[in-house]
Parts: sequence; C-alpha cells; structure tokens
Amino acid sequence: MVTASHGLAVVLALFVVVIGVRFLVQPRAAADGYGVPAKPDGDAAYLTIKGLRDLTSGVIGLALLAFVGADAGAWFMLAVALTPLGDTLIVLRHGGTKAAAFGIHFATAVIVLISAALLFAA
Repeated sequence: MVTASHGLAVVLALFVVVIGVRFLVQPRAAADGYGVPAKPDGDAAYLTIKGLRDLTSGVIGLALLAFVGADAGAWFMLAVALTPLGDTLIVLRHGGTKAAAFGIHFATAVIVLISAALLFAA
C-alpha cells in the first residue's frame, strides 16, 4: 500500500511538473490541451503564469513527499485538488467542451483525491 500510494503521488506530481514545463515551452499547444485555446493576439503572460503555477505545485508536492512524508503529501494532495476542480469550472465557463472539463480536469481531481486518501491510509 505504501509503495502504491507514494508511487501514484509521485507520478501525479511529475505529471504536473511536465504540464508546467509544457506551458512554459509550448504555451499555445498546452492551452489547446487544457481545453480552452489561447487567443492568437494575447494571453502570453497568462499562459506563462499557468506554467509557473503548475511547475511550482508539482515541485512542492515532490518536496513534501521526499522530505516530510505521507501525511504532508496527503494534505497537499487534498488541498491541491482544488486546482483541477477550478480548472473544470474554467473550461466550462470559457467555451471549452464538457469532455475536456470532465474527462481531463474533473477526472484529475478525482485521481488526486484518491491519491490523498491512499497517502492518509499508508
């Protein structure tokens, strides 16, 4: 159980790091994958902000798991689940598809909450 809970948490944190780096390196393509394409004439700063936010969140999650332990990682996962839940609403309110909102963001929130539960149980 400990290996599975930590493994899932590490994979999720690394995934968020990759998303953050993608928003920094390929912002328009990353925005398309997010579910709300960026406007061709703007949004560059906001895409960079999103990239930095995601990169930082992933690094913090990895640091908590590595240096503090499962309980800190679990609380982090519980709190950070607000991000994909909020992303679900953002996609729905800004013209994205329900498939992207629920299939990407809401599903991610559920997986993050499962990870938190597994870490609390470990």
